[in-house]
Amino acid sequence: MGKCIICGASVDGRICSSHEEDVVFEFRGDDPDQLVSNRFYTGIVDGYADFGVFIDVSSNVTGLLHRSELDRRIESLDWEPGDRVFVQVKNVRDNGDVDLAWSIRQSDREFRGALVQDGTDEREPDSDDSDGDDDGGAVVTHTPTPDDPRGTDGSSDSGGSGGSSDTGGSDGSGGSAAAVAETQEAETESDDGDDIEAIRERNQATPEGDLERVAVGTLLDRVGEEVRIEGEVTAARQTGGPTVFELRDETGIVDCAAFVQAGVRAYPGIDTGDVVRLDGEVEVRRNEIQVETEALVALEGEEAETVRRRLADALTDEARPDELATLGGHDAVAAVDDELLDAAEAIRRAVIESRPVVVRHAATADGYVAGAAIERAVLPLVREEHSESDAEYHYFTRRPLDDPVYDMDAATKDATRMLQDRDRHGEKLPLVLLVGTGSTVDSEDGLELLSVYDAERVVVDAATADPEIADSVATLVNPGLAGADTDDLTTGALATVLSATVNGEVADEVAHLPAVSYWEGAPDAYAELATDAGYDADRLAELREAVALEAYYQSYQDKRELVADILFGEEGAALAGHVAEQFREKLETELDTAAANVEEREVDGRTFATLDADAYSHRFDFPSTTLLADELQRRGDRDATVVYGTDELYVRADGDVDVRSAAGDAAMAVPDAGVTAVGVRQGRVEYLAGRRDEVTDAVVDAVAGQLG
Repeated sequence: MGKCIICGASVDGRICSSHEEDVVFEFRGDDPDQLVSNRFYTGIVDGYADFGVFIDVSSNVTGLLHRSELDRRIESLDWEPGDRVFVQVKNVRDNGDVDLAWSIRQSDREFRGALVQDGTDEREPDSDDSDGDDDGGAVVTHTPTPDDPRGTDGSSDSGGSGGSSDTGGSDGSGGSAAAVAETQEAETESDDGDDIEAIRERNQATPEGDLERVAVGTLLDRVGEEVRIEGEVTAARQTGGPTVFELRDETGIVDCAAFVQAGVRAYPGIDTGDVVRLDGEVEVRRNEIQVETEALVALEGEEAETVRRRLADALTDEARPDELATLGGHDAVAAVDDELLDAAEAIRRAVIESRPVVVRHAATADGYVAGAAIERAVLPLVREEHSESDAEYHYFTRRPLDDPVYDMDAATKDATRMLQDRDRHGEKLPLVLLVGTGSTVDSEDGLELLSVYDAERVVVDAATADPEIADSVATLVNPGLAGADTDDLTTGALATVLSATVNGEVADEVAHLPAVSYWEGAPDAYAELATDAGYDADRLAELREAVALEAYYQSYQDKRELVADILFGEEGAALAGHVAEQFREKLETELDTAAANVEEREVDGRTFATLDADAYSHRFDFPSTTLLADELQRRGDRDATVVYGTDELYVRADGDVDVRSAAGDAAMAVPDAGVTAVGVRQGRVEYLAGRRDEVTDAVVDAVAGQLG
């Protein structure tokens, strides 16, 4: 029999079951089955994969920390192969595979004890076992937990993970954990019989005393001090160690760690949206400011209302832009200046309130330019607002759409993800920003699904819009609905103005983007902006073509870094040139084949080109059918082009064509063909495959009638 190194209770081994998760183990075994589930172990980073990180728990045992187990995106981890890290063993499978879980405690000092596990035997580390940790201290073998949460000497412990202190003599060599346990026996009894509520009551207090409230924005200058802060809880997440509350006041946001037991929810009565008062010590964890919570209480009545008013006033002052950015001075943009200011305020407010911003845009060159412009403006604001190194991946997401319609499929994916993030990570529901999509009734069902959960919806679109959609969104920015002429306005140009309004500091960085979004005929004002920024016509064409090609491949991925390198990076010219060359080669090869098989016809005095895309194009390779239709019409001397496939066709015309009306006429002419216009902005009509030829002829006739 031995004694637990934490509480001194009699146990087989060196740690009791109540404190097993308070200790970090160094594994010296060679069999995965010797590992103990739920224990924390040191490990060495072996390497990365798309699905997680491989960790060597010993020289002969490697486990997988799957990306789903992380409390952050895998891309934001700063671990390098060879780094010493801390993980929790979640499960050892029958085949010997080891599943690992994330540990928020990434230092020896954050555990209350350390043991070596030789096979199945446990022992305290010898002096030769300790090589120190990233805090520069020796391995800690025991840290007492007195009733006073500030420690027996009145100084603050490390808080969120139970704290640690050297228990040895003045020479710093460390002492006998058993001896320390024995000397503490009279005042610190075993927690074996305690329930969680008893531990919470003993270790957690209510803020009281004369501490003066300080602003979160001043915490960097108060490291090591005890402080009091007041604000709103914007997220509450449970880790394998402490509970982490994200607290926002009028000056910023900070993580506050509260510890009861490893993996046990602290302050269960406090949740997202509560206004609280918190006392704790300011510390630096992994180069980030964090408050180790000593006392926490929810405010009520007049106290809560005072804090909420303070936050609301500060939020309004900070979120509303002073004026609209004046990029290009387009008349159509000026027609929606108030709506653009509303949209900019909504975006800035979401960042300040720690609500994720989800941008949905079409997987086209114009769509990617629009999304990248918004991204360029928002990411610096997120980094400024949040201290976490991976905040920009948590609070901003760009998700391209294969079709420029926000349908039930897209909305269901967004709703599923936002509800998972809310329930698993305590995140607020997002602001969903639809750029170049969502402004027609085709998107109404998807938008209404989000409205069930009160997720804010904002639509910014330069193309076709339906007035009815205004009832389904909080803000609708569409110059066409405002009566402006939008023939020479792209969504990329409109979104770039919004970008510079959201964050004026990026105005110069995005000034060339409006010109990039035009395939041809960019307004002079936008061309001049690009020229002044150092982008000539050839460079603009390369950027446009490179983005168009990358938009096609892995179209559902944001490709954040790659797109940013093309549009903004120092190596952008070389990268864009390389990708643009591939764009031209692939497009020209496809056009040569298509042009040789185009069928020319004349209907009601109008010339048409029709192409059987199934027979005379590579429909599942670049270019897309939509881009092929665009180029055939752009390069041909004809009134309209219709590219048709098995069960869908695309209409392109020089004049105005109402695709819904054309589809309606075709449906009347071929009533049993299931004809419907499903992508108005794409000029897309769907039908039953068996009536393809009849529907194509009927659509051509309907379009000719409109052009006539």
